Amino acid sequence: MRIDKFLSNMGFGSRKDVKVLLKSKAVEVNGEVVRDAKQHVDETADNITVAGEQVEYVEFIYLMMNKPPGVISATEDKYDETVIDLLGDGERHFEPFPVGRLDKDTEGLLLITNDGKLAHELLSPKKHVAKSYYARIDGVVTEEDGEAFRNGVILDDGYQTKEAFLKILESGEESEIELTITEGKFHQVKRMFESVGKTVVYLKRLSMGSLELDPDLELGEYRYLTEEELIGLKEKK
Repeated sequence: MRIDKFLSNMGFGSRKDVKVLLKSKAVEVNGEVVRDAKQHVDETADNITVAGEQVEYVEFIYLMMNKPPGVISATEDKYDETVIDLLGDGERHFEPFPVGRLDKDTEGLLLITNDGKLAHELLSPKKHVAKSYYARIDGVVTEEDGEAFRNGVILDDGYQTKEAFLKILESGEESEIELTITEGKFHQVKRMFESVGKTVVYLKRLSMGSLELDPDLELGEYRYLTEEELIGLKEKK
């Protein structure tokens, strides 16, 4: 990889910015000053420093966000704030994207990455990656609803859902539940409850595969995945 591309990819600005940096003699490769933007480096083996600080090569980033309501799961939008708008410059220059979508009014766990292969694996219908949600429901949720969800309910477009698992936390005029599904149809949780005559009034995603929402993350906050979390996602996808 050319040194100017490497430094630009690692967040040191545009190729033009990097050329200025190189001319200032701030960049060294294996202890030797480099001024030629066209010089090639081995990004995984060479010791590359800027102003004496070592630059570690990073190809992919993996972020866990606690998505707030009112923000859309997209990379850009003409009208609404997106989850990418909530990231810092250090993350945005990697051009990450949300893995799947949460509805605009839905909160909770959202994985953001630039690793297209992992995203494809997690979203593939063939993989049946489990996703768990907490919801408040307008209406009395019953064990009969749970049985219907296990058997698969018919959505408004005629699609029959795959087996889903309902846990009733509290049943009343406004019920509290947790629901685990293994597919991701548009507005699926809301439409599943509509099929049994009830309305979701609050929805929060708790987990995706082995990845669970960090309870310490406030709405709109994000952090990098730990090595253990990333390994778990890749092994259990």
